[in-house]
Amino acid sequence: MAHVKLHIPGPVEVSPRTFEAFCRPMIGHRGQGFKDLYAGLQPQLQTLLGTRQLVYLSTSSAWGVMEGAIRNLVARKVLNCMCGAFSDKWFDVSKKCGKAAEALQVPWGSPIRAEAIRARLATGEFDALTLIHNETSCGVMSPLAEIAALKQEFPGVTFIVDAVSSMTAVPIAFDTLGIDVLLAGTQKAFALPPGLTVFTCSAAALAKAALAADRGYYFDFVEFEKNARESMTPSTPSISHVYALAAKVSEFFVEGLPERYARHEHTNQQLRDWGARHGFTLFPEPGFESKTLCCFNNGAKPGGRVVDAARLQKLVKDQGFLIDGGYGKIKGTTFRISNMGDETEATMNVLIAALDKAIAAL
Repeated sequence: MAHVKLHIPGPVEVSPRTFEAFCRPMIGHRGQGFKDLYAGLQPQLQTLLGTRQLVYLSTSSAWGVMEGAIRNLVARKVLNCMCGAFSDKWFDVSKKCGKAAEALQVPWGSPIRAEAIRARLATGEFDALTLIHNETSCGVMSPLAEIAALKQEFPGVTFIVDAVSSMTAVPIAFDTLGIDVLLAGTQKAFALPPGLTVFTCSAAALAKAALAADRGYYFDFVEFEKNARESMTPSTPSISHVYALAAKVSEFFVEGLPERYARHEHTNQQLRDWGARHGFTLFPEPGFESKTLCCFNNGAKPGGRVVDAARLQKLVKDQGFLIDGGYGKIKGTTFRISNMGDETEATMNVLIAALDKAIAAL
């Protein structure tokens, strides 16, 4: 079967070089070889996340750590900031974990803003909040620095941030922001296979987690910290993922982090320019568009061109590329195309040529 290259919002395309690292021989996860592997990764991961805290590796989807954050860090009530399908889901997860939760809901495509959060935190009801930095369902990126600045006003509130589709594509400085948890799955901007989550916690979050009697074991943040001090994980890790992560992070630093961020900005602009040439508008509110994918408006909002999204997706797939036909309640009335991971100007030009051909055939 011919390979169809992924330009969906995740998983994204994984390079042969990364798969080669993924297929290295197994080693014992409690032996010195694994400890050396993890220890060698730690300084690069700390630089990548902008932190002096230890960076943890969880063999799970990001949702595992997201649920773990709720179990570890919500003692009274959590404010779930909701602007799309995945941030909306965090509200359900909070309730299913038995926590008191409140939804801070804005329309899909609108960002979460600090003023709205401040108004709710000022009630004194909350000891935690959740935020998805880059909401892939509708292509909106909320202003993380603006929101994180609220931590100075509400130091007793634990700020939990999902950067699943933005980490490694835009700069995120954990320590400078002053947030408490930052996490990402590796199947998006990292361009690794699904199944591994990278995350870090503030000292305050770890101290709070230590007081939680029902935090479980697999996602116990205190256990992650204790094991990371010895360059280990609390339970058996996917060693293949760690090999691949080490290879991929090395690539980041060979390229240079500023250059990597600039590349994502450029490839994202290529997609925006393509859409504009064909009369498509972007779904998210202007000024808050994702840098790792484009969510094109296709009738969900007034204005812009409307096409048969399923037909467009098929015509592009026939040429060897998979794009997304929209997600959740805006499926079909939007469509999404990813530029995250290893994509370059040249690879995006090949995709854009296929998109042009598909548009001409509609």
